[in-house]
Formats: sequence, C-alpha cells, structure tokens
Amino acid sequence: MGFLRDLKRWRFWRRFFTHAFSAVGALAVVAGLIDVFATGALVGQGWLIWLGLTAATIYGGAIAWPRPIRATFDAPRTAVSIIRGDLFAQDAHLVVGVSDTFDTAAPYIAPTSVQTQFANRIYGGDIATLDHAMDTELSDATRMEIIEKPGKTQRFELGTVVTLQAASRRFFLVAYSSMDQYNKAHGTADGLWKSLANLWSSVRIKSNGEAVAIPVIGGGQSGLSPVLPAEDAIRLIALSFIIASRTSKVCDELRIVALPAQYDRLNHLELRAFLSGLSRT
Repeated sequence: MGFLRDLKRWRFWRRFFTHAFSAVGALAVVAGLIDVFATGALVGQGWLIWLGLTAATIYGGAIAWPRPIRATFDAPRTAVSIIRGDLFAQDAHLVVGVSDTFDTAAPYIAPTSVQTQFANRIYGGDIATLDHAMDTELSDATRMEIIEKPGKTQRFELGTVVTLQAASRRFFLVAYSSMDQYNKAHGTADGLWKSLANLWSSVRIKSNGEAVAIPVIGGGQSGLSPVLPAEDAIRLIALSFIIASRTSKVCDELRIVALPAQYDRLNHLELRAFLSGLSRT
C-alpha cells in the first residue's frame, strides 16, 4: 500500500517529530505557568506527563499522516489531484497522448497503451470510425513532412490537439512525441512542455470549465522515461497546468491519474509537498 511506503519516508518522520516536540514544548510552557501561579498544583500528578506525551504523539501523527495528494488554488480557483486508478473510469474529460502521425492501429501502437484503450473502450475497437473523426478534426491542422513508413505517413506539428466527443465527455488527443520511419516514438521534455501548453489552450476553450483527467504521460513508447521518470512527469504536468491557469483559468480541476502499481511507487509526501508549494507561490 502506498501509505505504508509513506510511513517509511524521512519526510513523514521529520514532520512527525517536529510537530510532536512542538506540542511537548507547548505543554511544558503551560505546566510552567501553572506552577508559577499555583505552586505545587502538579505535585504527584505524574499521570499528566503520560497524558501530555500521548496527546503530543497523537498530534504529531495526525499532522504527518499521509493524506490524498491534492492541492487547491485561489488564483484562479482550481485544483490539482494525483489519484490512483483507471483513467477511463473518471467522471471527467480525458487526455490521451499520441504521436505526431496520429497512428491508431496495431502493430504501430502498443496494445497496452492508453491510446489503444481509448480506441477499444470509447470506439469499441472501430478504428475506421476513430480515424474518420480524427481526420475531420485534423483538416485544418498544420501539416509537416511526409514520412516513409508503415501506417500513417502524414506528420503534424508537435503539440497538435484533436478534440473528440462521446456522449457528454470530450477527449483531448495531444501529439507530444514524434514517430520515426520504424514506427518508434521519440519524445523530449521540451516537446512535452510545448504540447502541454497547447493542450491547456484547447481544454480552456472546449472543456466548459469541467474537470479533466490526464494519465502520467511521458512513459510507455515515447522514450521519455529515462529522462523524465513518473514523478518528474507529474511535476511537469502540474507545473504546466498551474502556469497556464494563472494566465487564464483552464478548468475547475486537473486529475493526474496513475495506474495502481505506478501510484504505489510514488513518493506521495514529496508530491504533496510539491503541490502545496505551488499553491503558496
């Protein structure tokens, strides 16, 4: 469990001891004042020491105990959450990362990728219908060079965002990696930052201010994992969102959704501190 990992972190114990000793100090001051104004009142009341130590321990634990990874912001009024679960189970608009060729079919797209899940769970595996919807949205997009490879060959500008809709939800497909002639995707931190900026612009216009959920993009076949591990990718996503929100509100809430195994490996206390730091800047 993720919270058990948090209990092993130095940050938890540092916070625990800091607040527990602060409580002990405050209780000592109170005891000193009582002794000044009512000399001898505490004589023979050793049980009060144990009661105070117990209260200080409970207080320190309550302050340091792991909590949901979430921060709220006032300017503008928005929130960022990092949650454990299934992206497609979120009651929110969704973000799906794609390559700049917008390939959709196997074997060019990994069967376990978010993009493949999107095709299967939202379009029922009907790739032809998905491609038609994407081509319609891409008709006015900036086209780059043609690349000779199996699958789709038209390359679009990095950061291109396609917005699709199913029922009441919108799906923002953002091209954050480049596909080479061998159908291998390549991404960079700079490219991801640019793509996120374009994404927030589209979300701001088309989400109607409602919550948006995004996976921990940057891993998988994009090749970004060694350069941008999951925790760093989460920080980059959150920072990009907050910077964009300070220019003009993007939406009410951003949910960064990590798969259970991935979420449990995260340093929750550090990420919570990071989000809290953003809310104070």
